[in-house]
Amino acid sequence: MFAAERAPWQNPRILSTLSLVFLAGALAGALVMQFCVHHRAPRAPRAELTYERLKTELNLTPVQAQKMKTMLDDFVRYYHELQVQLEDTGATGKNNIMSMLDPEQKKKFERICSDLQRK
Repeated sequence: MFAAERAPWQNPRILSTLSLVFLAGALAGALVMQFCVHHRAPRAPRAELTYERLKTELNLTPVQAQKMKTMLDDFVRYYHELQVQLEDTGATGKNNIMSMLDPEQKKKFERICSDLQRK
């Protein structure tokens, strides 16, 4: 009785399929962003150059200079950790995709990834 009253788009099979398609698209998009944007993203500034410039140009007191150095060191360490996490996420996603492809598709996928990295 209730199944007849349910709209077709509320069918659990349809919802499951749409969810899987959405998740696959999100994963593919994340991988493309990882390989395209990651290589074009600006690198973290070198802390010592930034620190020296700020210390000099802002006439920082010794206390301010020490706080600034600590903050910049923390920023560089945090930025590096994020880069490592992004690389791990990209590698995991790539491995997951590779595991579902046949040998010919794997070759094509590797070629696509290589092309994206060169750009």
